[in-house]
Amino acid sequence: MCFGRFTRCVGYKLLILALLSIVANVLLYFPNGETRFASENRLGKYVECLHGILGGGILVLIPAIVFIVLQKDGCYGYENCGKGCVVLCSVVASLIGLLGSGYCIIISALGLSYGPYCYTRLGRNWIYPFTESSGGYLLDYNRWAECQEPRNIVQWNITLFSILLVLGAIEFILCFIQIINGVLSGLYGACCRHEEV
Repeated sequence: MCFGRFTRCVGYKLLILALLSIVANVLLYFPNGETRFASENRLGKYVECLHGILGGGILVLIPAIVFIVLQKDGCYGYENCGKGCVVLCSVVASLIGLLGSGYCIIISALGLSYGPYCYTRLGRNWIYPFTESSGGYLLDYNRWAECQEPRNIVQWNITLFSILLVLGAIEFILCFIQIINGVLSGLYGACCRHEEV
């Protein structure tokens, strides 16, 4: 039984998802393509958590690279004890990916629940106008007009935090599946070696 091809496929998928997470997080820093809000430190606290760059990006790139590099020739390509080491590396890398994607999921959900940091016409100040709604503002489109600057910040944040939430969830599922794949591969390899003895 060969698990290497599946692992390499997961690696390429994680690579793409990690790069998309990084791009989505970078876009959060520049509402509507404007740089002045980042330079004036007028971004929300959950935007600055680097959940897409660090969590869903770099920490997921680690297992992606491990899966692609270690899985040679479609079926590990290593002999005896080397295969066990590769399986162990695969599981450890998957755990790192789980941590990163889990961080991305949690911060994205909090960012959606908390709402954007914006200049409001009501208070004439920079505040979080939707904190008391616990995410209820997401479907209350009439309240979105409370945010005057950055323009369309509510839609911007909802779109990008939602994308990061979905990307993080897919990464989490793939890393979890790879842990199961690694454990089954290790058990199968141990059974095969035991039968050979």
